[in-house]
Amino acid sequence: MAYDETAAIDLPERVAGVPSVWMVDAEQQRAVADRLAPRILTPAERRRAAAIHVESRRIGYVIAHLALRLLLGSFLGVAAPAVRLVREGCPQCGALHGRPAVEGGGVHFSLARSHGVALLALADVPVGVDVERIPPPETASALGARLHPLEAAALAAAPDACRPAMFARTWVRKEAYLKGLGCGLARDVARDHVGAGSDPAALPGGWLMQDVPVRDGYAGAVAVCRPV
Repeated sequence: MAYDETAAIDLPERVAGVPSVWMVDAEQQRAVADRLAPRILTPAERRRAAAIHVESRRIGYVIAHLALRLLLGSFLGVAAPAVRLVREGCPQCGALHGRPAVEGGGVHFSLARSHGVALLALADVPVGVDVERIPPPETASALGARLHPLEAAALAAAPDACRPAMFARTWVRKEAYLKGLGCGLARDVARDHVGAGSDPAALPGGWLMQDVPVRDGYAGAVAVCRPV
């Protein structure tokens, strides 16, 4: 991905109900962060970045949001700095801290970051995406027990060596779906069954889930809502 605030990104042909998914490696792109951030990111985004004191996390935030603005600008046919982002109403309480959105609509998007890797998804329908680094075994066991009973049982029955990757696969599916709904982790992670096996579980309401191949040691997933 070339980072130039005046250049359009060559996006794939749009297909109704099908998201385009992009992976960004912050380590490969960090040289552009300080050069373009002042011209593309909003003052609020720059303040949030400055408040991140761990350099690798700050660079990851900046690169991911630069990529988001460049993609959205290309999708909408406007300059990246002109993209205005808002928050939709929360589906649980109605407050304006739900799914992030483009002011005026025109495209749905989702962004996730984990340890230098970002996933971004754009679609003409609600979409959610997540990426996570595969955790240590103790984390997989502890958090796996909090998931849907069917998922927790599958993880508990898995061989010890397989459990971290299996948990990561399940967790990114869960977060992608919940981000697509707009509630995120405010919703009980035990409530919805997204599946811990090699294939995602069927989801209600027209939602479809797909695993996304990312860098070794990570798991990714995208969920999209197609009209029923």
